[in-house]
Amino acid sequence: MLKPDKQLEIIKRGAVEVIVESELIRKLEKSYSEKRPLRIKAGFDPTAPDIHLGHTVLLEKMRQFQEIGHEIIFLIGDFTGMIGDPSGKSEMRKPLTREAVLENAKTYREQIYKILDAKRTRVVFNSEWMSPMRAEDMILLASKYTVARMFEREDFKQRWINQSPIAIHEFMYPLVQGYDSVALRADVELGGTDQKFNLIVGRELQKEYGQQPQSLILMPLLEGLDGVKKMSKSLGNYIGITEPAFEIESTTGEATGIFPKIMRIPTALIIRYYELLSHISLEELEFLKKQMLDGSFNDLNVKETLALEIVERYWGKDAAIRAREEFNRLIQKKDLPDDIPVRNINIGMDAISEKNNWLPQVMKETGLAKSTSEAIRLIKQGGVKVNDVTVTDPDTSLQLGEHIIRVGKRRFYKIIVE
Repeated sequence: MLKPDKQLEIIKRGAVEVIVESELIRKLEKSYSEKRPLRIKAGFDPTAPDIHLGHTVLLEKMRQFQEIGHEIIFLIGDFTGMIGDPSGKSEMRKPLTREAVLENAKTYREQIYKILDAKRTRVVFNSEWMSPMRAEDMILLASKYTVARMFEREDFKQRWINQSPIAIHEFMYPLVQGYDSVALRADVELGGTDQKFNLIVGRELQKEYGQQPQSLILMPLLEGLDGVKKMSKSLGNYIGITEPAFEIESTTGEATGIFPKIMRIPTALIIRYYELLSHISLEELEFLKKQMLDGSFNDLNVKETLALEIVERYWGKDAAIRAREEFNRLIQKKDLPDDIPVRNINIGMDAISEKNNWLPQVMKETGLAKSTSEAIRLIKQGGVKVNDVTVTDPDTSLQLGEHIIRVGKRRFYKIIVE
């Protein structure tokens, strides 16, 4: 097991908030000295059958705890799933049937082991302790929290102000989720920032039941392909982990699947995706951040590396390589005229100093722009694509291989960098 300070570095990677950090440090130190792993809990309500990359943010943090040597508890909220999490909802959420929840839970169990070690993962269902509860047990649980505390939640407060209905069963959701921590005697709970209230209820209930309060690791909500809103299947901005590595849509002829979608991630989100989803080391991550700050960051290469890593995780190395080949092959022939001009660029050591592979310079030399300043303007405006990926960084340089540069709808050039 790593020393506590090194563990904390890994634990805090990508985290928005640790509650309370001093408590967590003491737990890590005691765990290390006693050689006793901490119990790490994360709950997932199976409200949909498939997991997307947004869900895997917590799974990746669980994997990190697992590799450090702690006990991982993957909690399937089959009981809470029938209540429906009201977090962030402006109206009453319709509860799911038990049949729907259990059907979705089956696929969850199959998919999580693409990230977690099955032999070292404890899977539990909160119906194990909630379903046997008697009416008087539920009343006792409800007595542990006040209505005033419930209205500290912004979504409940706004619904009350707007006179939107709030059902009594919705108040039960954070209580049941909190009681899960009591039942499991959790040392640490992981959750998204939208779960902060529910996770804090767990801390408070543990105190009520004479337990040490759990530490909380709050992780960010991963933005989807639109670069703005939380990744969500209902918004269509998601990347599902069961999606094919690469596929051509029959109706549009567009490339879809994990590899093409990652290649279309907004450049501004690349570091965030690496921090939350990639398995690269903290040192490699810091190097990427430094490259982005000093302008030596090549977004196309970095996106491709991430796409290869993610596809390999869910489909294997061969599938990842094939996806890259298919993607590049499609880009090279997509919407291209038969007489597309071609130019070869040699980037020997002397040529590198002349920046002849610098994208604005290439655009000027090929006539795609009248000058490097015009090329920079076009790039910043999002009017330039390289291999069907919009480039917004004017410091981009073309790496070895073939590249299709597209400006607008009708101007193309194939560049072969040698």
